Amino acid sequence: MSSKTPLLDTIASPADTRGLSVGELKQLAAEVRAETIDAVSVTGGHLGAGLGVVELTVALHHVFETPKDILIWDVGHQAYPHKILTGRRDRIRTLRQGGGLSGFTKRAESEYDPFGAAHAATSISAALGFCAARDAKGEDNSVIAVIGDGSLGAGMAYEAMNAATDTTKRLIVILNDNDMSIAPPVGGMSAYLANLVSGGAYRSVRKLGKTVVEKLPSPMREAARKAEEYARGMVTGGTFFEELGFHYVGPIDGHDMDALVSVLKNAKAFGDKPVLVHCVTQKGKGYAPAEGADDKLHAVVKFDVVTGQQQKSAGGPPSYTKVFAQELIKQAEKDDKIVAITAAMPSGTGLDLFGKAFPDRTFDVGIAEQHAVTFAAGLAADGMKPFTAIYSTFLQRGYDQVVHDVAIQGLPVRFAMDRAGLVGADGPTHAGSFDIGFMGALPGMVLMAAADEVELARMVATAAAIDDRPSAFRYPRGEGLGLEIPADVDPLEIGKGRVVREGTSVAIVSFGTRLSESLKAADLLAARGLSATVCDARFAKPLDLDLLLRLAREHEAIVTVEEGSMGGFGAFVLQALAQHGALDRGLKIRTLCLPDVFQDQDKPDAMYAQAGLDAEGILRGALSALGMDNVSAAGAGRRA
Repeated sequence: MSSKTPLLDTIASPADTRGLSVGELKQLAAEVRAETIDAVSVTGGHLGAGLGVVELTVALHHVFETPKDILIWDVGHQAYPHKILTGRRDRIRTLRQGGGLSGFTKRAESEYDPFGAAHAATSISAALGFCAARDAKGEDNSVIAVIGDGSLGAGMAYEAMNAATDTTKRLIVILNDNDMSIAPPVGGMSAYLANLVSGGAYRSVRKLGKTVVEKLPSPMREAARKAEEYARGMVTGGTFFEELGFHYVGPIDGHDMDALVSVLKNAKAFGDKPVLVHCVTQKGKGYAPAEGADDKLHAVVKFDVVTGQQQKSAGGPPSYTKVFAQELIKQAEKDDKIVAITAAMPSGTGLDLFGKAFPDRTFDVGIAEQHAVTFAAGLAADGMKPFTAIYSTFLQRGYDQVVHDVAIQGLPVRFAMDRAGLVGADGPTHAGSFDIGFMGALPGMVLMAAADEVELARMVATAAAIDDRPSAFRYPRGEGLGLEIPADVDPLEIGKGRVVREGTSVAIVSFGTRLSESLKAADLLAARGLSATVCDARFAKPLDLDLLLRLAREHEAIVTVEEGSMGGFGAFVLQALAQHGALDRGLKIRTLCLPDVFQDQDKPDAMYAQAGLDAEGILRGALSALGMDNVSAAGAGRRA
């Protein structure tokens, strides 16, 4: 085939790559890289990670018989090239859009996505599950897990590797190491050594050596085994993985197609124990604007392919994340016991700003949420004031530590739960849907939600002032309302909400940033002649019981509104009102929350509309509570 012929146009599935020469695979990789860049320029999304694994992706699908052979991508944000090669090229420009492709791997999307992902460090555990199932069924397919060096820092990855040799003799782990570069001489030598130690000749000699060693007396046998293992480990850097029971191969240049194809073929032939192939890649490889960017264009909005210039927003209020960081800096300036912890998300949580102001009081523990929580507990136990800033969805990974190490001991760890509620293009894996329920279930926890940026500032101050129990406050992705934040804000009174608008017919009690939509719903009710009270609950725990009981006495109906799942704020309110007999008097109540489904990605406004948590949805909830679902505006006015 001519090198000028567009190969990608001939690839309907990975099977079409298996008859290609290495030279043609190189051409295909270049075309996949160009297609990835062009697609993400239209949709936005994760770019740098995908560009770094283009050659690896092509080589994996060439060597292995996917989908019969199981290929699992850790996190899945680097899988755009994989999607292009697996029959989804025609939809690649729908990435992260409503009704389009997920930005991560997803089982429902393709048979080439055998296991869905979006959180780190799950791939090896899942792969072991596939291996155990394969072995139990007597099948012979390969199972490959691709995991990055960042994900490898998470404890779950080590738990899986520790169990690997007790689970199966056939597993391939690809370590995608993009945190270092290989100079050409080192890359060539690494490829040579990797081929040497993974090739049949080496393995035959090694097997012979082991046979001889087994005949030696025990002390000499053990010494010989360790000498062989450590000598090879010194050459290839794999002693640690060998101790875990893996045969280590590498490091190899993850952009050298010749080396990749050769080593992967050799790795496929291993059957005596799991093998780890160490590939060194460059994030953003092959696209100059990404290679030159500090973050390698990890996540981008729409951009110009030629210049790499990303579309700038029109400008607006600061994000809630930035408000949190700025307010935490203010508190830390007044209190040298305040420290901040992030789990590999300094810029995402705003703690990069805090780190610049207080480098010695900022701790990035890597992708290790469990450690982050217990580390914070240790700090709190010794008198410090830790703020642990973790996305709501990632805090789920550290929940046992929140219960066992923080809540039971009553330690004053402060949890800043970013990305609470729906998150748009990142979809269900990143939605902060469940924290109200799981944090509010814990005895002694103070749980807050900010209605706007001023309220967030006050909640940071409140958390800083709480020194006798754990606390948490939640806030969404995106911009605030543009409100001016006072230079010095006062802490809130614990467990006290506020009435924003007084009315008579129905009370709308909002927990979080749906307050603005609740006020719009009150306007819509007023247009129908119905007077609504609107409250900002501020606290889900402890609840403002006095306020709730007053609302129950003075209104025909109460509607609660929250950006969380069932079993959260609305459930707490129902429980409290029931315990105090407020429901015995015929009070009508509706609890508006996220639907009992995992909502797919879309624009946040569209997702909240689908959930019934926009102004129109709140209006419908209020009319339903009043028994007026189908009543006309005129009829509603006469009833009022």
